[in-house]
Amino acid sequence: MNPRTFRRAARSLGIAATTLAVVVAGPAYARPDHVSPAPAAVAAGPVLTIIDEVARQVAVVDRPTGDRLSATAARGPVDLLAVKMNGRLADDLRAANQRLLIAKGLPADTGSLLQLRLAHPDMRAALARGEAPLVAAASTDDSATRVTAYDRSGAEVVLDAAQVPQRPVLLVEVDVERALSAGLKLMREGLSRRGIGHAASTGPASRATEAGVTATSGYWATKVNAVRLSDDEEPWIKGAAEIYTVVAGFGLDGKAKVDLVQMPYLDHDGTTYYPNQLLVHFSAYKYNLADVVMMEDDGDTNYSALVKAIANALLVIVDGGAYAPLVNAILDAIPTSWYTDDPDFVDAWYTLSTTSSGRRHGAGANGWMDVVPYWVAPL
Repeated sequence: MNPRTFRRAARSLGIAATTLAVVVAGPAYARPDHVSPAPAAVAAGPVLTIIDEVARQVAVVDRPTGDRLSATAARGPVDLLAVKMNGRLADDLRAANQRLLIAKGLPADTGSLLQLRLAHPDMRAALARGEAPLVAAASTDDSATRVTAYDRSGAEVVLDAAQVPQRPVLLVEVDVERALSAGLKLMREGLSRRGIGHAASTGPASRATEAGVTATSGYWATKVNAVRLSDDEEPWIKGAAEIYTVVAGFGLDGKAKVDLVQMPYLDHDGTTYYPNQLLVHFSAYKYNLADVVMMEDDGDTNYSALVKAIANALLVIVDGGAYAPLVNAILDAIPTSWYTDDPDFVDAWYTLSTTSSGRRHGAGANGWMDVVPYWVAPL
């Protein structure tokens, strides 16, 4: 089963039906017990509905404004709320941004999430020749086969999601970099309020009481030397990924601990990155083990709902005196209906320890990480 098929099957199953083989000394693998048929069609989510309406409005702006947007987008992403628009459209965009924040479960002071970008660098030449671009919403579903775009009259133009169109296309999308930063902050605060602390933030002083060492001693961590996700041939309409990981283990009090780690460099599948990033901090773990769930925000993630789902699942887990993997609890907490393309489950790594070293393949066979133990010394 190739990685793309596994991910789609996992979404349709809600991950709950995975069969796991956990081996501490080596990689673990998982596969669905059976594959449920995918639904014939998936209704557009709230985020796509909002940005599609914005795309239609942007497509029919007056010619000078449209030319200005095209020229600016050709140089890089454009914050639509920062662009001078006529009064009515400016009001509509601000209202759309507020709806977008609500749909993503983010606070009102997060700022603008509405972004406009050129769909493909090869389209710059056509824009330079003065060719009028189409405007489309960046799909949040990587299985979409068609893209609905709008021309300057507001008429719909259907494009093939698998083929880069020759005509230039401007994409309205969520600024997922800003959304992810705000979303992870919200999730950390939400988990903390529910009694699920951060392993990385407690430091070596917490272990001092448990292990009888001085508060000035360091601790072991797992460092990622290299990481690569499988090439899943995402459509041209989707931009760079925004990857983050949920790192979970048991704290000294026997309760679940969660760290949320952003991986902003991990933009594209099929590319090897060398981050030298600390992923797991064993500074306040009861056991010498932790689990990692890698996720992607493609635009639709509702962070308020996600943190509630994860917290509710982890709060009922009781330490039984032996380490129990937390990956299943995290994935099972996410409603099956969310697995259309949001939040994207990328892969999972079971039972990383302070001695984990070398290449570790994800349970879903969609990626690997080269890891080494790393001693974090005190100042």
